[in-house]
Amino acid sequence: MSVNKVILVGRLGRDPEARYMPSGEAVTNFSIATEERWKDKSGQPQTRTEWHNITLFGKLGEIAGQYLHKGSQVFIEGRIQSRKYSGKDGIERIAYDIIGNEMKMLGDSNNASNSGGSYDAAPTASNPPPAAPRRQAPRPAPTPAPVDDIDDSIPF
Repeated sequence: MSVNKVILVGRLGRDPEARYMPSGEAVTNFSIATEERWKDKSGQPQTRTEWHNITLFGKLGEIAGQYLHKGSQVFIEGRIQSRKYSGKDGIERIAYDIIGNEMKMLGDSNNASNSGGSYDAAPTASNPPPAAPRRQAPRPAPTPAPVDDIDDSIPF
């Protein structure tokens, strides 16, 4: 048995780039940054940022291209895929991409239009992605009615 699953939560480092294949299927690429924070032995805060290349296909790619922008916080679930390429210096290198199959827009980064929503690779034209849920204030718990006739003959 083997598993190839990635879950990332980060912010977009650039606006998504959407393209279309000859078949008409959308392909959207962008990068997200994740941060790891800790304190070193001397107590000084340290930060390490990792950049991840994300690729989304089909309707999911169209949604990302339309609603995400640089700075957006996003949840991505997918798989790792490696690819070989030759750099400008002629040296062969390996790049690792995340092929996403689920995306959730989180929070807001300076733009109130990013209301948060969850999308996966399955939506179709007849089954569009759900609208952002309405947020309601939590209701206070009801207070219990006072009890006037407590029996004092309880043996404990």
